[in-house]
Amino acid sequence: MFSFCTDPSTLETAQWFACYLTNGKHMAFYASFGTVLLLLAITAPVALSFGFAGASAARSRIAPLRWIGKIYIAIVRGVPDIAFFLFFVIALDQAFEWTRHQVKCPDWDQPVRQGNDFVVCAQAKLPLGTAPQWVHESYGFSLAVLTFAIVFGAFAANVLFGAMRAVPRPQLETAEAYGMTPRQTFWRVLVPQMWVYALPGLSNLWMVLIKATPLLFLLGVEDIVYWARELGGMKTSVFEYPHPDWRIYYFLFLLVFYLAFTKVSEIVLERLMRRLSHGQATTGGEAMRAGA
Repeated sequence: MFSFCTDPSTLETAQWFACYLTNGKHMAFYASFGTVLLLLAITAPVALSFGFAGASAARSRIAPLRWIGKIYIAIVRGVPDIAFFLFFVIALDQAFEWTRHQVKCPDWDQPVRQGNDFVVCAQAKLPLGTAPQWVHESYGFSLAVLTFAIVFGAFAANVLFGAMRAVPRPQLETAEAYGMTPRQTFWRVLVPQMWVYALPGLSNLWMVLIKATPLLFLLGVEDIVYWARELGGMKTSVFEYPHPDWRIYYFLFLLVFYLAFTKVSEIVLERLMRRLSHGQATTGGEAMRAGA
């Protein structure tokens, strides 16, 4: 970035650090923070949508739909996250490629499963081998978002299912007495009131989601943990800026980042909880009325 960075071996301490912290690899490290924030921004609403759909299915009057909702919640919550991340991404990727293989290569006469290898025709590869690098990265990131959304959507479904059951039954009966249909009662009475009961559980889930972002490293995405390990490790003389093992400093920086991010999240969620509790027949709402 600076004109004096052409020969790192001739630089003084301040100039060396200025060049070291602004080289291309560090720029990728800084950009990886945006990757983590983008993952959270996309995954949170998608996981909440999965959770709402799962909770609605789990309380459905239609038995098969109710079974699907409860099985989804039980299976995903019962499998360790790391095992699900390692297995599901591979299975999902192979399912996409197998489907494309059946459509694009119907004359293929070799087995797809060849020992431990999964072999499809070149046209069915996803993404294609000739695709630019950003397509490969976007595809890997999309798989990561979908995996995060399914896993945390199951936990959100369990929270929302409990919140729906926490809404006082007399309020639903009152809506039915006024002639509302079950659909109207669900959308106009149950859903608006369930959020105040769901927010504490969803807040904890948001914190867990923040702490789970380093799992991106397992999915092949170059996140902040990946770059902290790469940049902090001891480099050979081939590396442009050789240095001792500085991983402790890089991971300490990540510790500060995560603590600051969770603190900001706590403040925002607390204000949201106070807003939702206003006028509600809950402990928080009663405390607000007593204070007033």
